[in-house]
Amino acid sequence: MKKGKIVLVGTGFVGMSMAYSMLNRGGINEIILIDVDKEKTKGEEMDLSHGLPYAPQKMIIKAGDYQECKDAEIVVITAGVAQKPGQTRLELAEINTKIMKQITQDIMNSGFNGIIIVASNPVDLMTYVVSKVSRLPKNKVIGSGTVLDTARLRYLMADYLNVSSKNVHAYIMGEHGDSSFVPWNHAYLGCKKIIDIMEDNNLSIDNLRKIHEGVVNSAYEIIEKKKATYYGIGMALNRLVRAILDNENSILTISTYLNGEYNQKDIFIGVPAIINSEGVREILKLDLNQEEQEKLNHSCDLIRKMRINSIDKILEE
Repeated sequence: MKKGKIVLVGTGFVGMSMAYSMLNRGGINEIILIDVDKEKTKGEEMDLSHGLPYAPQKMIIKAGDYQECKDAEIVVITAGVAQKPGQTRLELAEINTKIMKQITQDIMNSGFNGIIIVASNPVDLMTYVVSKVSRLPKNKVIGSGTVLDTARLRYLMADYLNVSSKNVHAYIMGEHGDSSFVPWNHAYLGCKKIIDIMEDNNLSIDNLRKIHEGVVNSAYEIIEKKKATYYGIGMALNRLVRAILDNENSILTISTYLNGEYNQKDIFIGVPAIINSEGVREILKLDLNQEEQEKLNHSCDLIRKMRINSIDKILEE
């Protein structure tokens, strides 16, 4: 396994936003680009490479094939059909399952034994597919989950309270999509609860609900205005990759496998977890109130229903 070698499967807007972010930040030794469109992939290799003289470090960037996965530390999958205007993430499930199944088989046929990060939508379902097909340990298959949703939440909270987003400690949990929720009792500004700040300043608690609605609707709004979202998730994926490569033991809200945590089993869903060089070191188990637990259960039920109705059948083919 080569230290700092990343394979990116899918050279669309999301994948290349991640790669560009990596080029600017550094900390990656090698990026291999894989896509069915070979000419575009070669063009992306050339375009990124021309920025190397101004990058913070030397880096190998090249178009390749699945054999390059064999000695990679991390494979990031962003390939799949993009979300269209008016289309929910769950509606993407069936066609992207077939794509994800083939990609995962190609990755594993190389002899790969590292960590796979899945960012293709609907991400919780696609992470389940990759886990089933790859048969890697559950901690080594990670979905981008609600890392982007959480970033959107912190940005909107910071804007509302007129503070730095780096001091907002709040999380989006559940599906990366419409059924997500915020456990507000575990949301803090610095070391003070957001709920207490709202009460102390005579601010309506209902505004928190509106902020969460803004998070949920932001993807649809961006897609309506510019056809796709990619910068935010590109930055989020870079953050997740660095947490693994640098063995950070950082807390991120990724899609990971629950085996009894939060009273849920055999499902990938967005929850706070500690991430290091082994992948998911530990799931943080928050004390959810009854309403929050019901929201998580609802989110899991939606994903599980879609999985049973279409995905499991495709995986058995």
